[in-house]
Amino acid sequence: MAKQLYEQHRIYKEKAISHRRFKHKDIVPLLEHLKQHTLFEVSVIGKSVEQRDIYMVKAGSGPIKVMLWSQMHGDEATATMALFDLFRFLQQSDDMDPVRQEILQNTTLYMIPMLNPDGAERFIRRNALQVDLNRDALRLQSPEARLLKSMRESINPAFGFNLHDQSRYYTAGNTAKPATISFLAPPFDHAQTVNTVRARAMRTIVGMNEALQQLIPCQVAKFSDEHEPRAFGDNIQKWGTSVILIESGGYAGDPEKQVIRQLNFAAIVSALHLITGHGYTKYTLEDYYNIPENQLNLFDLVIRNVRYEQYGKHILLDVGIMREEVEAPSAPQGFYYSSTVEEIGDMSTFYGYEEVNAEGLTLVPGKVYPQPFESIASLTTETTLELLAQGYTTILIENLYPADITTWELPLNVTINADKADHSLVLENAANFVLQDEAGKVHYAIVNGFVYNLQEEKPALFHGLIL
Repeated sequence: MAKQLYEQHRIYKEKAISHRRFKHKDIVPLLEHLKQHTLFEVSVIGKSVEQRDIYMVKAGSGPIKVMLWSQMHGDEATATMALFDLFRFLQQSDDMDPVRQEILQNTTLYMIPMLNPDGAERFIRRNALQVDLNRDALRLQSPEARLLKSMRESINPAFGFNLHDQSRYYTAGNTAKPATISFLAPPFDHAQTVNTVRARAMRTIVGMNEALQQLIPCQVAKFSDEHEPRAFGDNIQKWGTSVILIESGGYAGDPEKQVIRQLNFAAIVSALHLITGHGYTKYTLEDYYNIPENQLNLFDLVIRNVRYEQYGKHILLDVGIMREEVEAPSAPQGFYYSSTVEEIGDMSTFYGYEEVNAEGLTLVPGKVYPQPFESIASLTTETTLELLAQGYTTILIENLYPADITTWELPLNVTINADKADHSLVLENAANFVLQDEAGKVHYAIVNGFVYNLQEEKPALFHGLIL
Protein backbone atom coordinates (compact mmCIF):
# COMPACT_ATOMS: atom_id res chain seq x y z
CA MET A 1 0.00 0.00 0.00
CA ALA A 2 2.80 2.45 0.88
CA LYS A 3 4.29 2.01 -2.58
CA GLN A 4 0.95 2.78 -4.23
CA LEU A 5 0.47 5.87 -2.04
CA TYR A 6 3.97 7.04 -2.90
CA GLU A 7 3.50 6.51 -6.64
CA GLN A 8 0.10 8.25 -6.66
CA HIS A 9 1.25 11.15 -4.51
CA ARG A 10 1.19 13.58 -7.45
CA ILE A 11 -2.63 13.24 -7.42
CA TYR A 12 -2.86 14.33 -3.80
CA LYS A 13 -0.01 16.85 -3.61
CA GLU A 14 -1.02 20.33 -2.48
CA LYS A 15 0.54 22.27 -5.34
CA ALA A 16 0.23 25.64 -3.62
CA ILE A 17 3.19 24.60 -1.43
CA SER A 18 6.29 23.59 -3.34
CA HIS A 19 9.20 24.70 -1.13
CA ARG A 20 10.05 24.53 2.57
CA ARG A 21 10.13 28.23 3.41
CA PHE A 22 6.42 28.93 3.15
CA LYS A 23 4.88 31.23 5.73
CA HIS A 24 1.76 31.28 7.86
CA LYS A 25 0.08 33.58 5.33
CA ASP A 26 0.59 30.90 2.66
CA ILE A 27 -1.34 28.21 4.51
CA VAL A 28 -4.19 30.31 5.92
CA PRO A 29 -6.09 30.48 2.58
CA LEU A 30 -5.71 26.70 2.19
CA LEU A 31 -7.09 26.10 5.67
CA GLU A 32 -9.95 28.56 5.18
CA HIS A 33 -10.81 26.83 1.91
CA LEU A 34 -11.04 23.49 3.76
CA LYS A 35 -13.96 24.92 5.76
CA GLN A 36 -16.07 24.65 2.61
CA HIS A 37 -15.71 20.87 2.60
CA THR A 38 -18.12 18.99 4.85
CA LEU A 39 -15.47 16.39 5.62
CA PHE A 40 -13.45 18.80 7.76
CA GLU A 41 -13.94 20.90 10.85
CA VAL A 42 -11.39 23.73 10.74
CA SER A 43 -10.98 25.94 13.78
CA VAL A 44 -8.58 28.45 15.29
CA ILE A 45 -7.57 26.90 18.62
CA GLY A 46 -5.18 29.59 19.84
CA LYS A 47 -2.64 32.25 18.95
CA SER A 48 1.13 32.44 18.85
CA VAL A 49 3.26 34.93 20.77
CA GLU A 50 2.91 37.37 17.85
CA GLN A 51 -0.83 36.70 17.62
CA ARG A 52 -0.86 34.49 14.53
CA ASP A 53 -3.75 32.06 14.43
CA ILE A 54 -2.98 28.42 15.16
CA TYR A 55 -5.35 26.07 13.35
CA MET A 56 -6.63 22.57 13.96
CA VAL A 57 -8.20 20.42 11.25
CA LYS A 58 -10.52 17.64 12.39
CA ALA A 59 -11.60 14.78 10.11
CA GLY A 60 -13.23 11.40 10.58
CA SER A 61 -15.81 10.08 13.02
CA GLY A 62 -14.24 6.90 14.39
CA PRO A 63 -13.61 5.89 18.01
CA ILE A 64 -9.79 5.94 17.79
CA LYS A 65 -8.55 9.47 18.37
CA VAL A 66 -5.29 10.42 16.64
CA MET A 67 -3.55 13.77 17.09
CA LEU A 68 -0.87 14.96 14.65
CA TRP A 69 1.16 18.14 15.11
CA SER A 70 3.83 19.60 12.85
CA GLN A 71 6.29 22.48 12.75
CA MET A 72 6.64 23.03 16.47
CA HIS A 73 10.10 23.98 15.21
CA GLY A 74 9.59 26.72 12.65
CA ASP A 75 12.27 25.52 10.23
CA GLU A 76 11.02 21.91 10.17
CA ALA A 77 8.35 22.09 7.49
CA THR A 78 8.49 18.77 5.62
CA ALA A 79 5.64 17.07 7.44
CA THR A 80 3.50 20.22 7.26
CA MET A 81 3.54 19.82 3.50
CA ALA A 82 2.63 16.14 3.92
CA LEU A 83 -0.35 17.03 6.12
CA PHE A 84 -1.74 19.31 3.43
CA ASP A 85 -1.33 16.39 1.01
CA LEU A 86 -3.23 14.24 3.51
CA PHE A 87 -6.08 16.78 3.51
CA ARG A 88 -6.34 16.43 -0.27
CA PHE A 89 -6.11 12.64 -0.10
CA LEU A 90 -9.02 12.45 2.33
CA GLN A 91 -11.23 14.55 0.03
CA GLN A 92 -10.83 12.46 -3.09
CA SER A 93 -12.36 9.27 -4.42
CA ASP A 94 -10.29 6.71 -6.33
CA ASP A 95 -8.87 3.22 -6.01
CA MET A 96 -7.62 4.10 -2.50
CA ASP A 97 -11.20 4.48 -1.24
CA PRO A 98 -11.10 1.34 0.96
CA VAL A 99 -8.12 2.74 2.86
CA ARG A 100 -9.57 6.25 2.94
CA GLN A 101 -12.95 5.12 4.27
CA GLU A 102 -11.40 2.81 6.83
CA ILE A 103 -9.42 5.73 8.23
CA LEU A 104 -12.40 8.11 8.27
CA GLN A 105 -14.78 5.57 9.79
CA ASN A 106 -12.45 4.17 12.45
CA THR A 107 -10.42 7.19 13.53
CA THR A 108 -10.99 10.82 14.36
CA LEU A 109 -8.01 12.87 13.28
CA TYR A 110 -6.98 16.10 15.02
CA MET A 111 -4.25 17.80 12.97
CA ILE A 112 -2.27 20.93 13.87
CA PRO A 113 -0.26 21.73 10.73
CA MET A 114 1.83 24.65 12.05
CA LEU A 115 2.22 24.93 15.81
CA ASN A 116 4.97 27.58 15.64
CA PRO A 117 3.96 30.13 12.98
CA ASP A 118 6.28 32.82 14.39
CA GLY A 119 9.28 30.53 13.97
CA ALA A 120 8.07 29.60 10.49
CA GLU A 121 7.95 33.31 9.60
CA ARG A 122 11.70 33.56 10.31
CA PHE A 123 12.42 29.94 9.34
CA ILE A 124 14.10 29.31 12.71
CA ARG A 125 13.74 26.51 15.23
CA ARG A 126 12.46 28.53 18.20
CA ASN A 127 9.40 30.69 18.73
CA ALA A 128 9.24 34.49 19.08
CA LEU A 129 10.26 34.22 22.76
CA GLN A 130 13.37 32.32 21.60
CA VAL A 131 12.05 29.25 23.42
CA ASP A 132 12.39 25.76 21.98
CA LEU A 133 8.79 24.53 22.19
CA ASN A 134 9.98 20.93 22.39
CA ARG A 135 11.81 21.77 25.62
CA ASP A 136 8.87 23.61 27.18
CA ALA A 137 6.60 20.71 28.13
CA LEU A 138 7.22 21.20 31.88
CA ARG A 139 7.46 24.96 32.40
CA LEU A 140 4.93 25.80 29.66
CA GLN A 141 6.24 29.35 29.28
CA SER A 142 5.06 29.68 25.67
CA PRO A 143 1.43 30.02 24.57
CA GLU A 144 2.08 27.47 21.82
CA ALA A 145 3.32 24.93 24.38
CA ARG A 146 0.34 25.55 26.67
CA LEU A 147 -1.95 25.11 23.69
CA LEU A 148 -0.42 21.77 22.70
CA LYS A 149 -0.76 20.41 26.22
CA SER A 150 -4.34 21.63 26.56
CA MET A 151 -5.28 20.00 23.24
CA ARG A 152 -3.80 16.71 24.36
CA GLU A 153 -5.72 16.90 27.62
CA SER A 154 -9.05 17.79 26.04
CA ILE A 155 -8.78 15.30 23.15
CA ASN A 156 -7.01 12.50 25.05
CA PRO A 157 -5.87 10.81 21.84
CA ALA A 158 -4.84 7.17 21.75
CA PHE A 159 -2.07 7.98 19.26
CA GLY A 160 0.03 11.06 18.65
CA PHE A 161 2.32 11.89 15.74
CA ASN A 162 5.10 14.34 16.60
CA LEU A 163 6.41 15.53 13.21
CA HIS A 164 9.89 16.99 12.82
CA ASP A 165 12.93 17.45 10.57
CA GLN A 166 16.43 16.35 11.52
CA SER A 167 19.93 17.02 10.19
CA ARG A 168 20.61 15.70 6.71
CA TYR A 169 24.00 14.51 7.98
CA TYR A 170 22.57 11.54 9.88
CA THR A 171 23.06 8.05 8.46
CA ALA A 172 21.10 4.87 9.09
CA GLY A 173 23.60 3.22 11.42
CA ASN A 174 27.26 3.06 10.41
CA THR A 175 26.54 3.11 6.69
CA ALA A 176 26.81 5.57 3.83
CA LYS A 177 23.01 5.70 3.54
CA PRO A 178 21.32 8.88 4.77
CA ALA A 179 18.70 8.48 7.48
CA THR A 180 15.95 9.86 5.25
CA ILE A 181 13.26 9.01 7.79
CA SER A 182 13.91 8.32 11.47
CA PHE A 183 11.39 7.10 14.00
CA LEU A 184 11.17 7.06 17.78
CA ALA A 185 8.70 5.91 20.38
CA PRO A 186 9.93 8.41 23.00
CA PRO A 187 10.73 6.93 26.41
CA PHE A 188 8.87 8.43 29.36
CA ASP A 189 11.63 7.75 31.89
CA HIS A 190 15.40 7.35 32.01
CA ALA A 191 15.04 3.58 32.36
CA GLN A 192 13.34 3.52 28.94
CA THR A 193 10.51 1.48 30.37
CA VAL A 194 8.15 -0.15 27.90
CA ASN A 195 4.54 -0.09 29.04
CA THR A 196 1.40 -0.78 27.00
CA VAL A 197 1.24 2.79 25.70
CA ARG A 198 4.82 2.96 24.48
CA ALA A 199 4.75 -0.62 23.14
CA ARG A 200 1.82 0.31 20.91
CA ALA A 201 3.88 3.13 19.38
CA MET A 202 6.92 0.87 18.97
CA ARG A 203 4.94 -1.81 17.14
CA THR A 204 3.39 0.78 14.83
CA ILE A 205 6.87 2.09 14.00
CA VAL A 206 7.96 -1.43 13.02
CA GLY A 207 5.04 -1.56 10.58
CA MET A 208 5.92 1.86 9.18
CA ASN A 209 9.54 0.80 8.76
CA GLU A 210 8.41 -2.29 6.86
CA ALA A 211 6.38 -0.09 4.53
CA LEU A 212 9.20 2.40 3.91
CA GLN A 213 11.77 -0.30 3.21
CA GLN A 214 9.90 -0.86 -0.07
CA LEU A 215 10.64 2.75 -1.02
CA ILE A 216 13.96 3.68 0.61
CA PRO A 217 15.72 0.43 1.54
CA CYS A 218 18.34 0.88 4.28
CA GLN A 219 17.50 4.58 4.67
CA VAL A 220 15.28 4.34 7.77
CA ALA A 221 16.77 4.81 11.22
CA LYS A 222 15.77 5.13 14.85
CA PHE A 223 16.36 8.31 16.79
CA SER A 224 18.22 7.99 20.10
CA ASP A 225 16.09 6.44 22.88
CA GLU A 226 17.68 8.72 25.48
CA HIS A 227 14.99 10.25 27.69
CA GLU A 228 14.52 14.03 27.48
CA PRO A 229 12.34 15.02 30.46
CA ARG A 230 11.51 18.48 29.02
CA ALA A 231 10.32 17.22 25.63
CA PHE A 232 6.69 16.94 24.58
CA GLY A 233 7.02 13.51 23.00
CA ASP A 234 8.41 11.97 26.18
CA ASN A 235 5.76 13.62 28.35
CA ILE A 236 2.79 12.94 26.09
CA GLN A 237 3.87 9.30 26.09
CA LYS A 238 3.88 9.49 29.91
CA TRP A 239 0.42 11.08 29.90
CA GLY A 240 -1.07 8.07 28.11
CA THR A 241 -0.88 8.79 24.35
CA SER A 242 1.17 6.44 22.16
CA VAL A 243 3.59 8.90 20.54
CA ILE A 244 5.35 8.27 17.24
CA LEU A 245 8.11 10.71 16.42
CA ILE A 246 8.89 11.10 12.70
CA GLU A 247 12.10 12.91 11.78
CA SER A 248 12.68 13.91 8.14
CA GLY A 249 16.38 13.84 7.32
CA GLY A 250 18.23 13.96 4.01
CA TYR A 251 17.83 12.46 0.56
CA ALA A 252 20.33 12.96 -2.26
CA GLY A 253 19.21 15.54 -4.82
CA ASP A 254 16.21 16.68 -2.76
CA PRO A 255 17.16 20.04 -1.19
CA GLU A 256 13.54 21.18 -0.92
CA LYS A 257 12.53 17.80 0.59
CA GLN A 258 9.77 17.14 -1.93
CA VAL A 259 10.68 13.43 -2.15
CA ILE A 260 10.82 13.24 1.64
CA ARG A 261 7.44 14.97 1.77
CA GLN A 262 6.14 12.18 -0.46
CA LEU A 263 7.63 9.57 1.89
CA ASN A 264 6.05 11.31 4.90
CA PHE A 265 2.67 11.20 3.24
CA ALA A 266 2.98 7.48 2.44
CA ALA A 267 4.27 6.70 5.95
CA ILE A 268 1.52 8.62 7.76
CA VAL A 269 -1.33 7.11 5.72
CA SER A 270 0.20 3.65 6.14
CA ALA A 271 0.38 4.19 9.90
CA LEU A 272 -3.23 5.36 10.10
CA HIS A 273 -4.23 2.23 8.18
CA LEU A 274 -2.32 0.09 10.70
CA ILE A 275 -4.03 1.87 13.59
CA THR A 276 -7.57 1.51 12.23
CA GLY A 277 -7.39 -2.27 12.03
CA HIS A 278 -4.99 -2.73 14.98
CA GLY A 279 -2.56 -4.13 12.41
CA TYR A 280 0.37 -2.95 14.53
CA THR A 281 -0.27 -5.81 16.99
CA LYS A 282 1.36 -8.34 14.67
CA TYR A 283 4.76 -6.64 14.94
CA THR A 284 7.35 -7.41 17.62
CA LEU A 285 9.21 -5.10 19.97
CA GLU A 286 12.43 -6.88 19.06
CA ASP A 287 12.13 -5.55 15.50
CA TYR A 288 11.87 -2.00 16.86
CA TYR A 289 15.28 -2.35 18.48
CA ASN A 290 16.66 -3.85 15.25
CA ILE A 291 16.12 -0.57 13.38
CA PRO A 292 19.60 1.01 13.05
CA GLU A 293 20.19 4.12 15.12
CA ASN A 294 21.04 7.55 13.72
CA GLN A 295 24.75 8.26 13.35
CA LEU A 296 26.36 11.55 12.29
CA ASN A 297 28.50 10.18 9.46
CA LEU A 298 27.63 12.33 6.43
CA PHE A 299 29.10 15.40 4.75
CA ASP A 300 27.84 17.22 1.69
CA LEU A 301 31.13 16.65 -0.11
CA VAL A 302 34.14 14.48 0.66
CA ILE A 303 37.39 14.81 -1.28
CA ARG A 304 39.42 11.61 -0.85
CA ASN A 305 43.11 10.82 -1.24
CA VAL A 306 44.23 14.29 -2.26
CA ARG A 307 47.78 15.55 -1.86
CA TYR A 308 48.43 18.87 -0.15
CA GLU A 309 51.71 20.72 0.29
CA GLN A 310 52.28 22.18 3.72
CA TYR A 311 55.51 23.21 5.46
CA GLY A 312 57.42 21.98 2.43
CA LYS A 313 56.00 18.46 2.61
CA HIS A 314 53.31 16.64 0.66
CA ILE A 315 50.72 14.91 2.82
CA LEU A 316 47.74 12.75 1.88
CA LEU A 317 44.38 14.04 3.08
CA ASP A 318 40.65 13.64 2.92
CA VAL A 319 38.60 16.82 3.17
CA GLY A 320 34.99 17.01 4.42
CA ILE A 321 32.79 19.95 3.43
CA MET A 322 29.37 21.03 4.65
CA ARG A 323 27.03 23.59 3.09
CA GLU A 324 24.98 25.77 5.40
CA GLU A 325 21.76 27.38 4.25
CA VAL A 326 21.75 31.11 4.94
CA GLU A 327 18.39 32.85 5.01
CA ALA A 328 18.02 35.37 2.16
CA PRO A 329 14.44 36.22 1.19
CA SER A 330 15.60 37.86 -2.06
CA ALA A 331 17.31 34.68 -3.31
CA PRO A 332 15.34 32.34 -5.62
CA GLN A 333 14.72 29.67 -2.94
CA GLY A 334 14.81 32.08 -0.01
CA PHE A 335 18.38 31.14 0.94
CA TYR A 336 21.91 30.74 -0.36
CA TYR A 337 24.66 28.28 0.55
CA SER A 338 27.79 29.09 2.51
CA SER A 339 30.31 26.26 2.74
CA THR A 340 32.88 25.36 5.38
CA VAL A 341 35.67 22.81 5.64
CA GLU A 342 34.58 20.68 8.60
CA GLU A 343 37.16 17.86 8.55
CA ILE A 344 40.72 17.35 7.34
CA GLY A 345 42.61 14.06 7.62
CA ASP A 346 41.59 10.40 7.53
CA MET A 347 37.85 10.28 6.74
CA SER A 348 37.61 6.58 6.01
CA THR A 349 34.78 6.21 8.56
CA PHE A 350 32.72 9.04 7.03
CA TYR A 351 30.76 9.44 3.81
CA GLY A 352 29.59 12.19 1.48
CA TYR A 353 26.44 12.85 -0.49
CA GLU A 354 29.03 13.61 -3.18
CA GLU A 355 32.53 12.16 -3.23
CA VAL A 356 35.56 12.86 -5.40
CA ASN A 357 38.43 10.41 -5.62
CA ALA A 358 41.37 12.79 -6.01
CA GLU A 359 44.07 10.12 -6.13
CA GLY A 360 47.05 11.51 -8.04
CA LEU A 361 45.80 15.11 -7.70
CA THR A 362 47.00 17.99 -5.54
CA LEU A 363 44.81 20.47 -3.70
CA VAL A 364 45.72 24.10 -4.41
CA PRO A 365 43.90 27.03 -2.75
CA GLY A 366 41.78 29.00 -5.20
CA LYS A 367 43.11 32.28 -6.54
CA VAL A 368 41.49 35.71 -6.90
CA TYR A 369 41.55 37.01 -10.48
CA PRO A 370 43.47 40.31 -10.24
CA GLN A 371 41.75 42.24 -13.04
CA PRO A 372 38.32 43.51 -11.93
CA PHE A 373 35.28 42.91 -14.10
CA GLU A 374 32.92 45.81 -14.61
CA SER A 375 29.85 43.82 -13.58
CA ILE A 376 28.49 40.32 -13.30
CA ALA A 377 26.67 40.81 -16.60
CA SER A 378 30.02 41.10 -18.39
CA LEU A 379 30.85 37.47 -17.61
CA THR A 380 29.95 34.51 -19.80
CA THR A 381 29.85 30.81 -19.06
CA GLU A 382 32.87 30.28 -21.35
CA THR A 383 34.91 32.93 -19.51
CA THR A 384 33.96 31.42 -16.18
CA LEU A 385 35.11 27.93 -17.19
CA GLU A 386 38.40 29.37 -18.48
CA LEU A 387 38.99 31.08 -15.13
CA LEU A 388 38.28 27.86 -13.21
CA ALA A 389 40.68 25.96 -15.45
CA GLN A 390 43.38 28.51 -14.52
CA GLY A 391 42.75 27.97 -10.79
CA TYR A 392 40.68 31.09 -10.08
CA THR A 393 37.70 30.63 -7.75
CA THR A 394 36.98 34.31 -6.99
CA ILE A 395 36.68 37.42 -9.12
CA LEU A 396 36.64 41.14 -8.38
CA ILE A 397 33.61 43.18 -9.50
CA GLU A 398 33.75 46.96 -9.76
CA ASN A 399 29.98 47.47 -9.55
CA LEU A 400 28.12 45.01 -7.33
CA TYR A 401 24.42 45.63 -6.86
CA PRO A 402 21.96 43.99 -4.43
CA ALA A 403 20.03 42.56 -7.39
CA ASP A 404 23.15 40.57 -8.35
CA ILE A 405 22.56 38.27 -5.39
CA THR A 406 19.42 36.91 -7.06
CA THR A 407 20.84 36.73 -10.57
CA TRP A 408 24.27 35.25 -9.88
CA GLU A 409 24.37 31.83 -11.54
CA LEU A 410 28.04 31.32 -12.41
CA PRO A 411 30.34 29.12 -10.31
CA LEU A 412 32.66 31.82 -9.00
CA ASN A 413 32.75 33.78 -5.79
CA VAL A 414 32.37 37.51 -6.22
CA THR A 415 33.93 40.27 -4.14
CA ILE A 416 34.78 43.96 -4.32
CA ASN A 417 37.66 43.50 -1.85
CA ALA A 418 40.34 40.89 -2.55
CA ASP A 419 41.44 40.98 1.12
CA LYS A 420 38.18 39.24 2.06
CA ALA A 421 39.06 36.17 -0.01
CA ASP A 422 41.12 33.82 2.16
CA HIS A 423 41.08 30.42 0.44
CA SER A 424 43.61 28.62 2.63
CA LEU A 425 42.76 25.03 3.54
CA VAL A 426 41.82 25.61 7.17
CA LEU A 427 39.10 24.10 9.34
CA GLU A 428 35.98 26.28 9.43
CA ASN A 429 37.21 28.19 6.38
CA ALA A 430 35.21 28.36 3.16
CA ALA A 431 35.88 25.57 0.65
CA ASN A 432 37.45 27.22 -2.40
CA PHE A 433 40.24 25.31 -4.11
CA VAL A 434 41.17 23.34 -7.21
CA LEU A 435 42.46 19.80 -7.71
CA GLN A 436 45.20 19.62 -10.30
CA ASP A 437 47.59 16.99 -11.67
CA GLU A 438 51.40 17.07 -11.71
CA ALA A 439 51.37 19.03 -14.98
CA GLY A 440 49.24 21.76 -13.37
CA LYS A 441 46.06 20.85 -15.26
CA VAL A 442 42.94 21.51 -13.18
CA HIS A 443 40.61 18.50 -13.08
CA TYR A 444 38.14 19.77 -10.47
CA ALA A 445 37.24 23.16 -9.04
CA ILE A 446 35.56 23.43 -5.64
CA VAL A 447 33.78 26.75 -5.29
CA ASN A 448 31.78 27.55 -2.16
CA GLY A 449 31.71 23.82 -1.41
CA PHE A 450 30.31 22.77 -4.80
CA VAL A 451 32.37 20.58 -7.10
CA TYR A 452 32.80 21.21 -10.84
CA ASN A 453 34.31 18.47 -12.99
CA LEU A 454 36.22 20.38 -15.66
CA GLN A 455 36.84 17.15 -17.59
CA GLU A 456 33.16 17.02 -18.51
CA GLU A 457 32.08 18.66 -21.74
CA LYS A 458 29.38 20.67 -19.99
CA PRO A 459 29.93 20.72 -16.22
CA ALA A 460 26.89 21.56 -14.13
CA LEU A 461 27.09 25.14 -12.84
CA PHE A 462 25.77 26.33 -9.49
CA HIS A 463 26.00 29.49 -7.42
CA GLY A 464 29.12 31.05 -6.02
CA LEU A 465 29.09 33.36 -3.01
CA ILE A 466 29.10 37.14 -2.62
CA LEU A 467 32.07 37.80 -0.31
